[in-house]
Amino acid sequence: MSTVRLTTAQALVRFLSNQYIERDGVEQRMFAGMFGIFGHGNVSGIGQALEEVGEDLTYYRPQNEQAMVHTSIAYARMKNRLQMLACTSSVGPGALNMVTGAATATVNRLPVLLLPGDTFANRIPHPVLQQLEYPLGQDVSVNDCFRPVSRYFDRIARPEQLLSSAPEAMRVLADPAETGAVTLAFPEDTQTESFDYPSNFFEKRVHRIVRQIAPESELRYAAAMIGSSNRPIIVAGGGVIYSEAADSLARFADEFGIPVVTTQAGNGAMPWNHPWYAGPVGSNGGLAANRLAADADLVIAVGTRLSDFTTASRTAFQNPDLRILSINVNAMDAHKAGSFPLVCDAWEALLGLTPLLQAQSYRTDAAYGDLVETLTGEWNAAVDEQRAGIPSVALTQAQAIGLVNSATEPTDVVVCAAGGMPGDLLKLWRPLDPKGYHVEYGFSCMGYEIAGGLGVKMADPDREVFVMVGDGSYLMMHTELVTSIAEGMKLNLVVVDNSGFQCIRGLQMSCGSPSFGNELRYRDPATNRLEGDLIPIDFAANGASLGAVAFSASNPDELVSALEAARNESRSTVIHVRVAKDIQVPGYESWWDVPVAEVSDQPGVNEALEAYNEAIRKQRFLY
Repeated sequence: MSTVRLTTAQALVRFLSNQYIERDGVEQRMFAGMFGIFGHGNVSGIGQALEEVGEDLTYYRPQNEQAMVHTSIAYARMKNRLQMLACTSSVGPGALNMVTGAATATVNRLPVLLLPGDTFANRIPHPVLQQLEYPLGQDVSVNDCFRPVSRYFDRIARPEQLLSSAPEAMRVLADPAETGAVTLAFPEDTQTESFDYPSNFFEKRVHRIVRQIAPESELRYAAAMIGSSNRPIIVAGGGVIYSEAADSLARFADEFGIPVVTTQAGNGAMPWNHPWYAGPVGSNGGLAANRLAADADLVIAVGTRLSDFTTASRTAFQNPDLRILSINVNAMDAHKAGSFPLVCDAWEALLGLTPLLQAQSYRTDAAYGDLVETLTGEWNAAVDEQRAGIPSVALTQAQAIGLVNSATEPTDVVVCAAGGMPGDLLKLWRPLDPKGYHVEYGFSCMGYEIAGGLGVKMADPDREVFVMVGDGSYLMMHTELVTSIAEGMKLNLVVVDNSGFQCIRGLQMSCGSPSFGNELRYRDPATNRLEGDLIPIDFAANGASLGAVAFSASNPDELVSALEAARNESRSTVIHVRVAKDIQVPGYESWWDVPVAEVSDQPGVNEALEAYNEAIRKQRFLY
């Protein structure tokens, strides 16, 4: 057998360079490159290998290990999980910084390959620099924290172990039902050890994604469920977009008269102005979608895991005769909420159901269509009202969202992740393109926004990317702005400044507590609490110090001018937007389960508890 002698790290890099993915006859490299921050745990191993044999694996230098995973997640999402990035770190804190990103990837069913350095396999130098010793066993390191947040985990302690572990890692990454974070921990000495690897290990491998088709009997049962329904709705999740089934969904809704509502991940699966699109559903949903959901006798969940925000903590669907049909490539997700599971690809499901429903001459009645049209009209008017702002207020967050949306082209992308912004964006942003709305809300990870925006831009450089980020999340992780400038990947950052975590402050006060710990305030020496004056932060100056072109805006005219100027710039921009801190978009007949203290001396908490106990009576146990 022909062999080639390489270090474990060199073999890994060469192997990754020869992996490809193919779906629907389109073939592309599986890995577009590798992010890495080097330290003693990987610089002489994977770092050396990337420099020597990684010509087909572009290296990118980020500023933060967690951020580089977020960038990779966003890249994979834009690529519909058909291309991805790898990330390498040193041992100890560098590795642990990637754990949050790993969870974000796995929760969102998005592929990323993580290659954290690990402590010495031979254990001779232990305790090595940055090693956390575990007293009950020497085979444990901090990298074991990746186990519960990864879809596949292995520790490569010997060079030959790569031969069995790397192909398995590729299988999981490429499988749309199993994908998520895949972690291969590499002890720093093992990375540099050599082995005579079989030459065929480095031959081109094409991982073919076969669209899963449901059995005919299951399709017929699903078609019968739809055919017997009078008030069905389709809840479209991210799986519709990953399957590239947006056009099929629009035709399906048109032909059978079924309104479509969307989740955070599915927003954009139908254009906002489509006659059968009724807006977002759930805790952050809109008036039309939530009213249709309350009365629906059939929920057709397509590519969604029906999280608590989508179901308004199990209160959205109130029809006593409710049934749920769930279409998903992931069997676990398809079985949730007592659904009839149709385990298959979204595009294939819509294709297979269409002739079966045509054979029944199925279509909802005209009265239902009239209701959808009426509710949608009311909802669009409510959105217009919020986006128009309040005459007596200089600028609201809702108004800022509307102005940014109006300044974008249909193929531009808005990126967000955490705080009050995602909920307001879901209600108020009007997407026309399936990739125009990019909000990470599976894990709602603060700090994702700017790094995620970089991943979006890397995946599709021709699109203009607008990152809408709250001041609190910006302060957590903004340094990938530097990476965007270094790589020539222009981002437009809109930093919406409301002086802290105002959405959580609002949630806190709705639970009966006074404001506490959520605003950016000086400490008051008299009370020893953070209730002094608001801390003035110049986010434009901060952005400029990192190399961005910076603007400030405190009213609609200034924001419009800044957005026009930002679009004409060739490098990343930062627009610091000051908004009113106490004005929030309404909930539109929705609810979110946030428990209230059962015992308190505060009257407000006791009043909130009564309201909470009343609300949970509407929860339905869907098994």
